[in-house]
Amino acid sequence: MSEADAPTSGTLAGREFTTDDYFNTQTPPAGLEEKTKRMHDFIQKWAAVPDKKLVVVTSGGTTVPLESNTVRFLDNFSAGTRGATSAEYFLKNGYAVIFLHRTHSLRPFSRHYSHSLNPFLDLLEIAPSSSPNAADGSEIRVQSEQALKLLPVLKAYNKAHEEGSLLGIEFQTVNDYLWLLRNVGQEMQPLQRRGMFYLAAAVSDFFLPEDRVAEHKIQSKKGSLSLEMDQVPKVLKPLVQEWTPEGYTVSFKNLLVPKAKAALSRYGHQLVIGNELHKRKHEVVFIERVSRAKSLGNPAIMGAETPPLRSTHPSSAALSSLALTDGGEQPEKEEFRETWLYLDKLAKGRVPGPDEFEPEIEEYIITELVKRHQDWINDAGPLKSRLAELAKGQ
Repeated sequence: MSEADAPTSGTLAGREFTTDDYFNTQTPPAGLEEKTKRMHDFIQKWAAVPDKKLVVVTSGGTTVPLESNTVRFLDNFSAGTRGATSAEYFLKNGYAVIFLHRTHSLRPFSRHYSHSLNPFLDLLEIAPSSSPNAADGSEIRVQSEQALKLLPVLKAYNKAHEEGSLLGIEFQTVNDYLWLLRNVGQEMQPLQRRGMFYLAAAVSDFFLPEDRVAEHKIQSKKGSLSLEMDQVPKVLKPLVQEWTPEGYTVSFKNLLVPKAKAALSRYGHQLVIGNELHKRKHEVVFIERVSRAKSLGNPAIMGAETPPLRSTHPSSAALSSLALTDGGEQPEKEEFRETWLYLDKLAKGRVPGPDEFEPEIEEYIITELVKRHQDWINDAGPLKSRLAELAKGQ
């Protein structure tokens, strides 16, 4: 960036933004109020339905604009496959779904027929028509062999549309995403433990604060470009501890088990799903604490133990490790468990019915999460009773 393009201010440059820093200095995106209203109405509608569960699925990548009138931006390759696929299985399991997704990324149901995978026009054929209104005596039909594949997708799509159980909300930049996540996190509080966050979006790690973004197209006269970027704030902590403290939160990480365990200790959420890039469609690992202690920050209030291990992976076991506390100063002993899911073993011998999709690992991920989420909901009763006892004793 040339000296003429570079702003003179930048008091937060060179350090990690806190969440408060970020929302106090960065401008809310256009349309935030309208999108928040839509999410508010959707959540209120389903919160009024007894025992109805609702999940916020984040999906796709985020861009980092390098100019205010954006020509150049940083991006990642995420197409939103996992988020779009998972949203379908949440709907199948009776959840209402807020699908918070990148513009033009894959979406539930239509993802089966994207421009690169099973192009929609390849489903169709031109056939003679007996209708007097048909152009040139022809009509469009779905090819008979393709109709069987399209049928379960269309049935599931129509069911979600008729129930009004799927709400799509778009974002483009990392700034869009952070503001939307904060607002939907705050709106989800009425659901308490019936709410889940399934954070599958590939969020940028770094961004350019507004006061260091060029207004117009960066000039290329010098033939080189140097950028100093700041780290995107860790919004998982306020999401779990402030915005929706009773919600069930699932995050994703590349398969770095020690970092996943440290994240669980640091942020206090329920589950990290780890995967390797080249194996993500075939195997994943659930990483969770053995005990759900520390609910509401009180170590004396214990949740129920997590469900029994359902894995045959040789490294699946209750493991002990040193995990950093939030401040990163005092280590504490915590026990963790790894549960591996392998698509080839789980789907072995399964023949999809006429109204089912081909086996996908997201089907088994969501099946496991539904069980864990229900356990989390069931824990709320004993927890509330214990809190009431403690309140009486004060």
